[in-house]
Amino acid sequence: MERVSRMVAEKPVVIFSKNSCCMSHTIKSLFCDLGVHPAVHELDEMPRGGREIEAALSRLGCNPTVPAVFIGGELVGGENEVMSLHLQRSLKPMLKRAGALWV
Repeated sequence: MERVSRMVAEKPVVIFSKNSCCMSHTIKSLFCDLGVHPAVHELDEMPRGGREIEAALSRLGCNPTVPAVFIGGELVGGENEVMSLHLQRSLKPMLKRAGALWV
């Protein structure tokens, strides 16, 4: 848990992902299209610690565990939550408040 906390504090937007997950790809593409450059941690590419981080995300309530999106150090959720915020036009203001988006 402590490692996840340190990682999400590094950047305004942090995404825990897996290369094999199509929903992770969708979320990463959305943020890229918005002009946001998140810190992306590919759990399936981490030789050490990827499974531990995935277990910590599960304990935080991420189900499924990827994609897991943190904005401003706070867990937003997965693909459903992020897409819902985007459709409600709440995602951009949240990104602006976190300092991930300036326009």
